[in-house]
Amino acid sequence: MRHLAPLAALLLAACATTAPRETPQDRFWQALSSHCGNAYEGGLASEDARDADWAGKRMIAHWVECSEDRVAIAFHVEDPEIEGGWNRSRTWIVTRETIANAAQTTTTRLTLKHDHRHEDGGPDAVTFYGGTTELGSGTARGQDFPVDAESIALFRREGLDASLTNVWRMEVDPTSNPDARFAYQLTRANDPTRLFRVEIDANTPVTSPPPAWGW
Repeated sequence: MRHLAPLAALLLAACATTAPRETPQDRFWQALSSHCGNAYEGGLASEDARDADWAGKRMIAHWVECSEDRVAIAFHVEDPEIEGGWNRSRTWIVTRETIANAAQTTTTRLTLKHDHRHEDGGPDAVTFYGGTTELGSGTARGQDFPVDAESIALFRREGLDASLTNVWRMEVDPTSNPDARFAYQLTRANDPTRLFRVEIDANTPVTSPPPAWGW
């Protein structure tokens, strides 16, 4: 029996080294997932002149698809020039990946992609671009997604050199927060004047809109 105690201690130590460690990305993911199925309204919060066409338009973020490792948020923008009055071309897709490191612990990495479709459901020439969080970075409320290599190649091919240093950001409070907010933001590492930011009231659900184009 005296030999069993050291063995038990070793087994417990081994379990401790492989147990998942909750990271800021994990807590962010929990907050993001808490809104599954809900739709909320908001609008443009930034004042960059390059986004003048977005100013004053109603915007709806709708959590249309949720699974253990994927959340899809359809982003609807009011547009009177489109039949039906809304542009439903954009869906944000956030995925979660668990990474094991040399210390036999795990951490989480999040990726944001933009699914852009035409009204007939076909993909836009510029679609499925985005970025991935750095391991261990960000907070439970906000995560940055620096542009990835695949997206840089796409932007270069399409002549969108201004987007080569894009950094997207999402901020979210869980539904348990009585003043819950959600924000989507774009900045550029090589242009400190660039700011596009949408803020959503994630405390008061609205009627779910029709599906995004192609969904």
